[in-house]
Amino acid sequence: MCGICGWINREKTGKDRDLTQRTLEDMMAALIHRGPDQGKSWLSDRAALGFQRLAIIDPAGSTQPMTNETGDKVLVFNGEIYNYQELRRELSQAGHHFLSLGDSEVLLHGYEEWKERLPEHLRGMFAFVIWDEKEQKLYAARDHFGIKPFYYTLTDSCFLFASEIKGILPHPGYKKRLNPEALEQYLSFQYSALEETFFKGIYQLLPGHFLEYRPDDDILTLPRYFRPSLHPKKPKNPVYTSEKQWISQIDRAVEESVHAHMAADVEIATFLSGGVDSCLVASEFTGNKAFTVGFGNEPGKYNEIPLAGELARKMHLEHTGKKISEKEFWEAVPEVLYHMDEPSGDPSAVALYFLAREAARKVKVVVSGEGADELFGGYCIYCEPNALKPYRKLPEAFRKKLAGLAGRLPDVKGRSFLIRGSKPVEERFIGNANLFT
Repeated sequence: MCGICGWINREKTGKDRDLTQRTLEDMMAALIHRGPDQGKSWLSDRAALGFQRLAIIDPAGSTQPMTNETGDKVLVFNGEIYNYQELRRELSQAGHHFLSLGDSEVLLHGYEEWKERLPEHLRGMFAFVIWDEKEQKLYAARDHFGIKPFYYTLTDSCFLFASEIKGILPHPGYKKRLNPEALEQYLSFQYSALEETFFKGIYQLLPGHFLEYRPDDDILTLPRYFRPSLHPKKPKNPVYTSEKQWISQIDRAVEESVHAHMAADVEIATFLSGGVDSCLVASEFTGNKAFTVGFGNEPGKYNEIPLAGELARKMHLEHTGKKISEKEFWEAVPEVLYHMDEPSGDPSAVALYFLAREAARKVKVVVSGEGADELFGGYCIYCEPNALKPYRKLPEAFRKKLAGLAGRLPDVKGRSFLIRGSKPVEERFIGNANLFT
């Protein structure tokens, strides 16, 4: 990953370049963990752009901030564009000339060619900013599912942005204030689902959105370019009809996706647990290193190191397992919270911290299976609508009375079923975080 940050002044100043440079360097320093390989900046009378690089593709070139041939468009970009080779060929045929070998320059020429429709052509994970010095306009976009972060705020004097909230805080134009609505969300759901963060006035650019800011008019727009569909279109002539054929089609899709994610000029490893998703990814990827963490000494639910090690041997992978002690876990919590910027009630973030730290000692990039349970209904809770359907045919008043009686019982089988079956889905969703609702 890389770190991007900067700001666009409402007014052209050009005054005190030394102060501007120091402020930008402070913002970049807050993001240096995202890109320790290189840090560079770009300044004009109105714009200040900073970049911390973790070099993955074209390490010797593709330095940022990157400008186009005429120097009137400047890019800072965090992420990876997996179809950049195809886009490069298409843009070259359209008359664009490339000076580097990486994926970053594709965004600059893509913006020249397609303007605000650029994200519709991209396959990848990305958050990027293009400052148009000639048009005096900022354009930024975030990938379809929000894999890469992007935060921004409008102050009295400028538009500020960064890959992480901590990258905005060194700027004197922003004053830290708590957003109590985000705190309420956290106490109810164990995370905040708001567009505005815990820091009052600092917002996340939502997944599948881009933004444009024109400082001369002080106009900020936030169009949406992607809307996921849960109802795939049925082909006119269905080819895949049986379960076996659907499984084969999914296998091919996973294989193709993992292959696309292996585009890099550095070594790539994989996270590996005992679960189906990470094992499937590991079986398809072409690297040779795998990393696992666990708790305790006995194999089981909280220590998948032995099982992952066995799987790694069968797949001929070099396996590294890290056992996390209770002392290490609690000592790491403050640092994990610092890197997260906002609180989350999911303790797996600590395990992921140790997993990423272990991998970072040997490689720069890993692939991992994320979102499989959501896509394929891997959690038992996803079976609940079907399981409760017959029971919810009973009168609501009767179900609520049974739930009241069940609430007095000890924790026995069927108790949760009766209680949850009396509630609407929005109340069931809150689950065990209902103390403050």
